[in-house]
Amino acid sequence: MAAPVQTADRTAVSTSDWRRPGVRGGLGGVQLLLLALLVVVGLGPLLLLAKFAVTPTQDILRTPMDVFPHGIAWSNLDKAWNDVQVSHFFLNTVWLAAGSWASQLLVATTGGFVLSVLRPAYGKLVEALLLATLFIPAVVLLVPLYLTILHPPLLRVSLINSFWAVWLPAGASAFSVLLVRRFFDSLPREVFEAARVDGAGPYRLFWSVVLPMSKPILGVVSVFAVIASWKDFLWPLLVLKDPSIQPLSVRLPSIAGTTDLGVFLASLAIATLIPVAMFLLFQRLFLSGAGLGGAVKG
Repeated sequence: MAAPVQTADRTAVSTSDWRRPGVRGGLGGVQLLLLALLVVVGLGPLLLLAKFAVTPTQDILRTPMDVFPHGIAWSNLDKAWNDVQVSHFFLNTVWLAAGSWASQLLVATTGGFVLSVLRPAYGKLVEALLLATLFIPAVVLLVPLYLTILHPPLLRVSLINSFWAVWLPAGASAFSVLLVRRFFDSLPREVFEAARVDGAGPYRLFWSVVLPMSKPILGVVSVFAVIASWKDFLWPLLVLKDPSIQPLSVRLPSIAGTTDLGVFLASLAIATLIPVAMFLLFQRLFLSGAGLGGAVKG
């Protein structure tokens, strides 16, 4: 039997055209130009902020594009961390992001598990309602959500000026629930059936079977949850009126007018560390489309 003929991937430029020096040189130059443009647009602002963070204020105002004409001002970082108390607000932001991440991950995984794996009779209705909430502008929900936090049901104490006022609404993310549900739909049903035959109940099925197979989507939801909490401004501004518990996103704009420019830019640079670190840490999980890890073996 003759061996099957392997066809090359179809591309905009054929292999024969790519071998021509003119075509190869022109397209290679365009690719390098686009790559350089992407680097400048993507990394340029971050690198410029990092430079300004250790640049004296006078140099930032007079010659912002020169490379440290009068030396490096490492004192900007020290003043931002200690004098401006960025360390305190940085810790507040970490606590808010951690709580929002835990709340959103709990609701997304359990909700997705119920809709995708358990599949109750009312599942389609719940999924339709969740999808409908994505078409409602977030600003429309601010007033009813604020009143709910101000007078929570079954509680006699307001959640204003409490981290719970940010953590609990963060868990109500319909997008995360639907995202996790879609991923759970792609998992092999044979594994669930085999676990049920072995006597696994819903809780054991969720904890021991589904979650270990869901590392890629857990990483994606984690990145979305932490970054959304880290950059959120309006809602923490409304419910966290006490400056001592406000995050960086709320506190930094309020001190911009009374803080030295170099020190303020150093504070902004510190505030960007966690989102950048989160992307570098979870980029493999974020970009991967699956990670079943051999759950089904033939």
